[in-house]
Amino acid sequence: MIFILKKTLIVFIILLLSFSQLVCCVKITNSEKIFKEDLENVELDLLRAEHYLYLKANEDVGSFNLRYTFPPEYGYQLPIFLEILDDSNANIIKYKIENDRFEPNKFVNFTIGPMEKDEIVFIHFNFWVLVKNYNYSDLPSYVEIPSKNDLPNETKQWLSSTQVVQTNKILIKLRARQMKFLTNNIFTLADRIAKFSKSHRYWFFLIQYTFQTYKSQDAFTTLLRNGECPGRSHLGCALFRANGVPARVLIGIPCFDFWCEMHYMMEYYCNPVYGWILTNVHNGTTPYEPKYDIIQRICYTEDENNTQTDFINPKMKGIERWIWIDNENVSPYYKDLKEGSKSKGVSENSVFIDSMVANDTVTLTKDVFSKFENYLNFDLTGENKEHFQNATQYQMKALDEFKDATNTFGYIYYMNYANIEYDKIII
Repeated sequence: MIFILKKTLIVFIILLLSFSQLVCCVKITNSEKIFKEDLENVELDLLRAEHYLYLKANEDVGSFNLRYTFPPEYGYQLPIFLEILDDSNANIIKYKIENDRFEPNKFVNFTIGPMEKDEIVFIHFNFWVLVKNYNYSDLPSYVEIPSKNDLPNETKQWLSSTQVVQTNKILIKLRARQMKFLTNNIFTLADRIAKFSKSHRYWFFLIQYTFQTYKSQDAFTTLLRNGECPGRSHLGCALFRANGVPARVLIGIPCFDFWCEMHYMMEYYCNPVYGWILTNVHNGTTPYEPKYDIIQRICYTEDENNTQTDFINPKMKGIERWIWIDNENVSPYYKDLKEGSKSKGVSENSVFIDSMVANDTVTLTKDVFSKFENYLNFDLTGENKEHFQNATQYQMKALDEFKDATNTFGYIYYMNYANIEYDKIII
């Protein structure tokens, strides 16, 4: 009798798995059909991130430097422009965009003038990026989880255990094994991890809501009582890494109608063909289209071992930094998301255009931004300063053209004029 029950159970599991794979294949096939029909049209998205960065001096301080994450050229995203708004009251002596030592990350380096004790100032600024969107509809239905020997060496650091992604914890290893149960398909594994990281519950998660003990946003703590987007992303990374799949955290700004500090997502490495696949475990979505967020930073393992404590949000320890200040007597000022430091992303427009025009738009954007970034580093005077100012005005006109257009012709028109003005600068 026991043998018959076991045999029946095995047959039932096989049939259930077969049905699941069949449904998955049907979905992928339909997506591939849609993708092939849209090959001639490319979606370009104009995204803007608005930031209020308030600073408070705890003592009298002299001038100091502050570095703030800046959108890198990464994946399907290209930086376009940085604008410091006139209502900023901080004494900004100068600012420039610099490369971080962890490629391709960038930051804006602000030099701020002296502040008095308890003085609060702010910088109000915008970042724009161009996204050549990818909807992942060309992904196959099955890709085998790669072996460690097949992984590129540059991805292997994101297999290690760190302070906030603790793959060495026995409970994480056991849960990771459960995620991989009866599958070697990386997409099935990713879907299970994304859904689990979003909505898992343990009986003692009630402690969080009863006593409001938020504590750390590391993977292990999040496994025990769930967490916010940083904790869920760390947990997702830990479950991938424990299964031999490189995974890392991304910090970004979501393009939704609310203010936030920063949003945390993650991505896992599929293989050399499909590379890193964006995943938003906070809402259980994988893959996740890049047009919904502005990526501000790709977190390295060094970031995971050097997280902020309570200088930004005492309720959410153990999250990677996006601000660095070289004077310990100055700190970001967060009161709430109505008053104090905050960020918000906006999707200003989406256009579907011919692939050749899209490629021209991307190439021109790269060229103009590289010159804008370069000349921010110089103390320009005379005609050089005039050409720089003319170029930035043309860039703003280009952005205005893009906002209400059905194509990028007006954007290209003014970006070409910006390019001409930059080329007139003689250093």
